[in-house]
Amino acid sequence: MVLGDLQGAFLGVATGGASITPVDSDLSTPVRAIWVGTQGNLRVTTVSGDDFVLPNAVGLIPIAVRRVWATNTTATGIVGLQ
Repeated sequence: MVLGDLQGAFLGVATGGASITPVDSDLSTPVRAIWVGTQGNLRVTTVSGDDFVLPNAVGLIPIAVRRVWATNTTATGIVGLQ
């Protein structure tokens, strides 16, 4: 089996992504990880329903989320990875 055949199935790598504008409603499609380009607070709701703020978030954050809140989010350059 070549590495290409394993895409995502075993490695858990992202196969897509899109910019996220924080809003106080669920994303159209949940994401498996978040990239934060500019450090700041990031309020999220996970796919299991937990709601919390990650203070001073920046870089790759490997959590599956269904919502990135505008309220209490100061981070920018947010990308959802699927």
